[in-house]
Amino acid sequence: MSSPPTTLTEHFTLCRNDTFARTLLYSEVPTYFTWNTSTRTFQRRNQGRAVQGHLNLYSTNALGRLYTVHPNNAECFYLRLLLINVHGPTSFQELKTVNGHVCATFREACQKLNLLDNDNHCDISLTDASNTAQPQQIRTLFSIILTTCFPANPKDLWKKYKNYMSEGILHHMRRINDNPNVQFASNIYNEALILIGDVCFTIANKSLTELGMIAPNRYGNDIFNRDIQRETHFDVNELQTFVRINLPKLVLEQRTAYDTIKNAISNKRCDLYFLDAPGSTGKTFRISIILATIRSQNNTVLAIAATLFWTVVEQHIQH
Repeated sequence: MSSPPTTLTEHFTLCRNDTFARTLLYSEVPTYFTWNTSTRTFQRRNQGRAVQGHLNLYSTNALGRLYTVHPNNAECFYLRLLLINVHGPTSFQELKTVNGHVCATFREACQKLNLLDNDNHCDISLTDASNTAQPQQIRTLFSIILTTCFPANPKDLWKKYKNYMSEGILHHMRRINDNPNVQFASNIYNEALILIGDVCFTIANKSLTELGMIAPNRYGNDIFNRDIQRETHFDVNELQTFVRINLPKLVLEQRTAYDTIKNAISNKRCDLYFLDAPGSTGKTFRISIILATIRSQNNTVLAIAATLFWTVVEQHIQH
């Protein structure tokens, strides 16, 4: 069952059948045509001011109105933008056709027609953030820009600033692989996109593709699972040597904290401990000895827990 004709679909029909209508914008049609509610078609006005050079064509002061559309209703918003700028379209497909190319979306057509504002303000904001902010903060800013500013070319902004947004992930990969030569790669960028997508969904309940971005591969992104597996393969003798050499270096307060946590683990107690002290007082050194002690026990479950523990601690320190 076909849908009943609407003023928009009949506007397309009118433009196909009336050469003068092909010169009009959608909002200009009521000036020269009336809407017949019984036949649901546009008809030429039969009174008013005669239009010079056109037989049986009259104009009035009637104004056409297009209802406003919020940018959150993305494709409807861009469809409306095309209707107020493109003369005489004969179909939805023609509205999306620019220089012979049929665009995939109305948004793309608007971009190719230069109907969207440039992204200079977004670019400047991200440039400033890249100079001073943490990767997580830059990703959050980019998510806010995607969901509230509706940039014309979000993919270009992503390409320009993806290294800044992914730097923390790269740092994490270098540390857990004990390899400072690890470089940016598709899996690192994919992880950043997943994090950005989660924030966008929280803010606007929209996926990255709905916001003009590329979709991350959530199912294939198990780099951190693989990293945790690698984290369970340690040189036990080397770790035991590290503990034996460095444990005597702990001062009384540090040794007390070490013994307390070690005893809790040995007794399988589910306790919660906070290590809090001013900067440069040996917190990282103390944690390293605790982790080395756990990992040297060659217990896979404890080693994974230690890896997750260190990841949480590291993120807390960074932020």
